[in-house]
Amino acid sequence: MTVRTVILSGAGRYADPWHPFAETSARLAAILQGIGHDVTVREDVDAAMASLADADLVVVNAGDTWRGGERGVDAAAIAAFDAALDRGVGVLAMHCAVASLRDYPRWAGAIGAVWLPTLSFHPPFGRVVVDARDGVPFTVEDERYCALQATGDRDVVAWHEGDAGHREPTAWRRTVGPSRVAVDVLGHDARAYDAPGHAALVADLATWAAAAR
Repeated sequence: MTVRTVILSGAGRYADPWHPFAETSARLAAILQGIGHDVTVREDVDAAMASLADADLVVVNAGDTWRGGERGVDAAAIAAFDAALDRGVGVLAMHCAVASLRDYPRWAGAIGAVWLPTLSFHPPFGRVVVDARDGVPFTVEDERYCALQATGDRDVVAWHEGDAGHREPTAWRRTVGPSRVAVDVLGHDARAYDAPGHAALVADLATWAAAAR
């Protein structure tokens, strides 16, 4: 059965000055189409959240609306996301999705860790060595997220070295009721998807998350 995947791509209030979401969403779409997914990319993030009934997998590749002081979302979108989690939708949160969807009360708990402004950080963009639990290490040009706040238990499947030698989670999986949620904090720009090891990690996480359906 074909996996129906919706990519929520940062635009409008979900855009920011640092992340070329259209480019990275296109790269994500290509990876997922390559493993047989039927992919739709939506830039109207809140409207898409309100219409998830037919989605098997939701990929969030979007920024932080609270950064600019804009808060609030229609209750119907919140209810639709809650209903999707309760029926077993798969979720894949990419890169700064750990700082996104703050208006959705169950998002932070669902993904297992969040970016805390003024506390979470990343060293300068550059070469990252990623140790994958079930594969071989790979290198990628990207950011190294550090000091995310855990919001639940996580099955970490990849790590990178953060500031001062601390080992930081790169990707993890968790189960939320009947839903499977995967998180990958790589993906700052299109260069992140040039690394075959990272593309393989994305495909593996998406396959695992979509298996909840």
